[in-house]
Amino acid sequence: MTTDRLTQAREKLKRLGKISLGFYPTPFHKLERISEEFGINLWIKREDFSGASLFGGNKIRKLEYLLKEARDQGCDTVFTYGATQSNHVMQTCTAARRCGMRPVLYLGAIVEPRAGDVRANLLLDRILGAEVHILPSEGRSTKETMKANAEVFARHRAQLESEGHKVYDIPIGGSTPRGAAGFAEGYVELLEQLRDKGMTMDYLYTATGSCGTLAGLTAGRILAGDAHAVVRGMIVGKKDPATYAGDVARLANETLMLAGAEPQATPADFELASYTGPGYEKPYHEANDDIRYLARTEGIFTDPVYSGKAFHGMMDQIRKGMVRPGSTVVFLHTGGATALFSEPEIVGDLSSDMAGYPQNDIKTAPPSDSF
Repeated sequence: MTTDRLTQAREKLKRLGKISLGFYPTPFHKLERISEEFGINLWIKREDFSGASLFGGNKIRKLEYLLKEARDQGCDTVFTYGATQSNHVMQTCTAARRCGMRPVLYLGAIVEPRAGDVRANLLLDRILGAEVHILPSEGRSTKETMKANAEVFARHRAQLESEGHKVYDIPIGGSTPRGAAGFAEGYVELLEQLRDKGMTMDYLYTATGSCGTLAGLTAGRILAGDAHAVVRGMIVGKKDPATYAGDVARLANETLMLAGAEPQATPADFELASYTGPGYEKPYHEANDDIRYLARTEGIFTDPVYSGKAFHGMMDQIRKGMVRPGSTVVFLHTGGATALFSEPEIVGDLSSDMAGYPQNDIKTAPPSDSF
């Protein structure tokens, strides 16, 4: 990998065009205490700080490319889909509002919102003034719920277009070749940060669900000619392992072709491990332990749906010796900490204490007459 190769990769992606929605490069810093404890060099790339609101996350990179196309097409309305507490959906709302477009959301209720107690990302969607439609999941995944309601979406889009509106449709997670290009650029940005610090990366860990982030990283790795790093995707939803790797490689290749590069991605370009626990948006006790561990060692919060499960997956592999001592490891924090304020069915036992830590009792201070 050379500086020239990074420049060439950026030039290919620049030709696709994007709108500036985030604050880049995102912060990149070392987790000193965990590094010392495990004898590695653990760094974190803070996509949770990508902006533009306090509640940023990794989807903003994708939306810069997607909403550029929407604007070029003259769209005034954006449709997107996800679970009720979807990070992608909330970030799409913020991005659409910044671009002067109206967000329309179809949300699968894996966890049923409570009347009069709207929380976390769903609350932010309401504050942003999105048009929200909640669909019963009836035991189906979000993807299955959306597939079952495809005719409903089509009729709604047709109605709006008959009224003179133009609709841009973004699938779950923004996982299209154009959306994934955002994380091809993110990989190039990470390599530039490593280069500026005189470092190389041995392992990169990320959460993967709808596969757009991992596919984009894979495409960026190929564009940049980085043959050294091992990219590991920690699966946070129920996926068929027989097809998921192929889906990631296929989307990576579509992204490479969109950027004018040779489609050469294969499942050998990344590694996968499932850390879904009981299921998507379902509490995972061991992951919750590591959410508390990261907070209590480095003061950083992750969520119980995406980044917390991915962080647990990385720590589990470090503890099992699947990371070489002395290696440089990067954890991609994909955001989503608003889920810490979501329904109890998602948060689980996060307010409990971990073995080996002192009890965290909440005590009432005695009254005081002075300030």
